Amino acid sequence: MATDNNNMSENEEMIQQGFQELINDYLTSIHRKHTEVITKAFNFANQAHKGVKRQSGEPYIMHPIAVAKIVCNEIGLGSTSISAALLHDVVEDTDYTIEDIENIFGPKIAQIVDGLTKISGGIFGDRASAQAENFKKLLLTMNDDIRVILIKIADRLHNMRTLGSLLPNKQYKIAGETLYIYAPLAYRLGLNKIKTELENLSLRYEHPEKYAEIESKIKAGQALRDELFKKFTEPISESLEKMGYKFDIKARIKSPYSIWKKMETKHVPFEDIYDLLAVRVIFEPQKTEEEENECFDIYVRLCKIYRPHPDRLRDWISHPKANGYQALHVTLMSNEGRWIEVQIRSQRMDEMAEQGFAAHWKYKAGEKSEDELDKWLKTIKEVLNDPQPDAIDFLDTIKLNLFASEIFVFTPKGEIKTMPQNSTALDFAFSIHTFLGSHCIGAKVNHKLEPLSYKLKSGDQLEILTSKSQRVQSSWVNFVTTAKARAKIISILNKIRRQKEIEGEAILADFLTKEEVKNDRYIIQKLYELHQFTRKEELFEAIGNQTLILGEIDRNAITGKSSTGWKRFIPFLGTGNNAKELLKKDDQDKEKDNTKIDRKKVLKLTEDNTQSNYKIADCCKPIPGDDVLGYIDDAGQIIIHKRQCPIASKLKSSYGNRIIAAAWDTHKTLSYPIPLYLRGIDEVGVLNKVTQIVSNQLNVNIRKLNIDTKDGIFEAHIWLYVHDVEDIKIIIGNLRKIKEITEIRRLDD
Repeated sequence: MATDNNNMSENEEMIQQGFQELINDYLTSIHRKHTEVITKAFNFANQAHKGVKRQSGEPYIMHPIAVAKIVCNEIGLGSTSISAALLHDVVEDTDYTIEDIENIFGPKIAQIVDGLTKISGGIFGDRASAQAENFKKLLLTMNDDIRVILIKIADRLHNMRTLGSLLPNKQYKIAGETLYIYAPLAYRLGLNKIKTELENLSLRYEHPEKYAEIESKIKAGQALRDELFKKFTEPISESLEKMGYKFDIKARIKSPYSIWKKMETKHVPFEDIYDLLAVRVIFEPQKTEEEENECFDIYVRLCKIYRPHPDRLRDWISHPKANGYQALHVTLMSNEGRWIEVQIRSQRMDEMAEQGFAAHWKYKAGEKSEDELDKWLKTIKEVLNDPQPDAIDFLDTIKLNLFASEIFVFTPKGEIKTMPQNSTALDFAFSIHTFLGSHCIGAKVNHKLEPLSYKLKSGDQLEILTSKSQRVQSSWVNFVTTAKARAKIISILNKIRRQKEIEGEAILADFLTKEEVKNDRYIIQKLYELHQFTRKEELFEAIGNQTLILGEIDRNAITGKSSTGWKRFIPFLGTGNNAKELLKKDDQDKEKDNTKIDRKKVLKLTEDNTQSNYKIADCCKPIPGDDVLGYIDDAGQIIIHKRQCPIASKLKSSYGNRIIAAAWDTHKTLSYPIPLYLRGIDEVGVLNKVTQIVSNQLNVNIRKLNIDTKDGIFEAHIWLYVHDVEDIKIIIGNLRKIKEITEIRRLDD
């Protein structure tokens, strides 16, 4: 009993200490000191969650306190948001209602808590329709009050920081959601620091060995980077002092996730990543109204000290990014022969870059102008007005606009418009007006005729050409890139499709009436199966489009004169309630198959696949040593994917509850044919060096070798038999020692 009392008092002390830290942090902020509402919210939440513990064993109230601290310190919000953060799980996890919150704390806090409750439990459910609906709620509440999504991001950040206490399959689900939606949302809202931490934590739990390896190598090179930073910045500091500026110069190290992503996409080792170090110059403007001009003054001075890269000036001052980011980026050649990026920002710009729109409000208080965030939210709302029925497509459409880099193009009158990178002329047309997009036949780009699919470049001037006879084509979906254009095209195509379905259904009804056959679901099913469709809507659409003309074959099928399976069809399905029972039983059997799988256990993968309930995914073909996970498909079978496989990324974020942890249990008994890609200088004997290392030194069998040379450069594809990923690392490490080879990487297939 004494031990229990001690634990209770320790917990109470921990809770009170955590709350006091929150109050102290709030009192040092720029906000008006409304501590009474925060204290009231804490006492209410503490009482509501009393006795409940998290997976880690600590009192549950520590989670809302931690979220409130993030909201206060790292996002910079005030008492209303801090109170809502303290209360964010009360309605979800206790018997209190939104009405109770409104009665005690007023409508504003209640509205935010309601928004957070609607999107609780992660964005995604088991079923695609539920997932899309929850995501829609998230974006709609974001449109009503941006604080809802800011607190939700804070909630997700704390969950990621404490992810270690959860089972591996939950870790993969939450990390997958985070990378797919929350990190892009944080980026879009200008929360760069939080976005980076979310990405790093996701990498840490999805690829722990790679994360640890990158962290170790970053740490090992710290002394060299410090020396390079010191030598590089000394003349810059002297110059800025002469100009009379108060300033701060910081080193910015590339994040582990960014390094890993570059290693994966560029297929280079850690040692070949040369932009690990960047430099930030943060200055206090001498005149507030001249801060943008002063950025350029500093840029000119730096270019007199070091030679700038001619193609690497990024002017985010004149044209801020969609998330409000402003800075001048210039890449300079150091005296040691290394290119180093320098980011020039005022103090205001730096706060905007770190805290995003929370800082934006601080500087723009009272202004009514429509900024980039408002424009983005407006675009999101337009997409939500007519979301696509397929949940995965819906998520992809929204995500298109989350992580897009911006380009700047001009209208015929010289007005500037911001568009996502890789936008086409058709995207531009839809961004102006739906009518313009749906009747677009081409564009004049810089006074030259270009097709709808033309990819825009910064500085292009566009004039959209239209025709009244033009109609939306289904092929347009394949090349548009913006969420708005894609959603509008699909919406218009769906309306056309629905109209054709209605026409087709009416034609079929007339046909059945003439044949004196009852129009019921079994007749319809027989007909769409007869024509090899999977749904009745496809049959109606084909009839409406007149690509299918009802005739003798249909007459024979519905009257039973043909022996094409109609007579077997009736007894199999039965009629009325019998059919329903059979279909229901089939669904229950599928559900039973799925429940046999223990999602909490780590699935051990053997080389000979003695467990027949899993198979290796064709899309990424993982081998022993690859970081993997399992996905339970509709048939109850487990499909094994690489964790970084694009399809697995979608599955983690869309069907998180079907993900299970998996690990290899192998003993180097089987070999797998793995393709490698090599590129380098075509000198005499280089192929002999490759085969000497592979066959003689490493005793690895070569299955196939293709090589091609052109203009002194060779490219080779070589298939080797390996046991696991460790073998591949050793082979690649040895082949890198051949000086003629400039690029080597493993191919997925």
